[in-house]
Amino acid sequence: MLVIVGYVIIILSVFGGFALAGGHLASLWQPVELLMIGGAAIGAFVVGNSSKALKATLKALPTVFKGSKYTKALYMDLMTLLYEVLGKIRKEGLMSIEADVDDPANSPIFTKYPDILADHHITEFITDYLRLMVGGNLNSLEIESLMDSELETHHQEGEVPIHTISKLGDGLPAFGIVAAVMGVVHTMESVHLPPAELGILIAAALVGTFLGILLAYGFVSPLAGKLEHSLHESSKLYECIKITLLANLNGYSPVLAVEFGRKVLFTTERPSFAELEEHVKQSKSK
Repeated sequence: MLVIVGYVIIILSVFGGFALAGGHLASLWQPVELLMIGGAAIGAFVVGNSSKALKATLKALPTVFKGSKYTKALYMDLMTLLYEVLGKIRKEGLMSIEADVDDPANSPIFTKYPDILADHHITEFITDYLRLMVGGNLNSLEIESLMDSELETHHQEGEVPIHTISKLGDGLPAFGIVAAVMGVVHTMESVHLPPAELGILIAAALVGTFLGILLAYGFVSPLAGKLEHSLHESSKLYECIKITLLANLNGYSPVLAVEFGRKVLFTTERPSFAELEEHVKQSKSK
């Protein structure tokens, strides 16, 4: 929603300022310039990226128009889920969570947290490492190394749409110049026209440069920043899971393990100890 608000502010500020200065908005409507800039940018976007990168970018773009799902409520659900799982391990042993790990969709623990269960990436990350704890002979250092490798892969995949959109934004001003040059060429071949008509052609050519810069820095490049912020938020969630599970592997109680995980969260979403404790109590009463 904030993206739309930002776009509206940009449009009102730029075009409103132009109108207040006495400019004619109709002169900025140059569909041919938009065709040249947009078409060239899309073409370069397709040429410069693999099919995987294109799919990842198209999948990521709709998310920028939604609010962040990484809220305090989600983190409290996550940490309460981890607390319950680790508490069950402490009371009944590692083998007691085997059914929960193999089929989280029917697990009495996981089904209490539908927002976590709905994200198969989060659920898979938790269950995969719980499965290693149950059936593997790996120590905490080996699991930590494996987690770090997976998180690095997650980060690299998340950076793909960021880089593609950033490069697209960087290229738009150049394509605006291309459109402007094409307009100047057209103007120069039309020198036989009256000065008034030549002025219109020159104005149309300059609009190309204006549109390229505006689209780049006002509309496209900010999306890369938005995606980068979302990537940092998602990485922080996985880091919370990692720290919690490793703390438990190193012998800390479920309460302390979850506290370790809580401490790595951003302060804007981090629940207080009392808030988390109350949420755990409410979950137990369900």
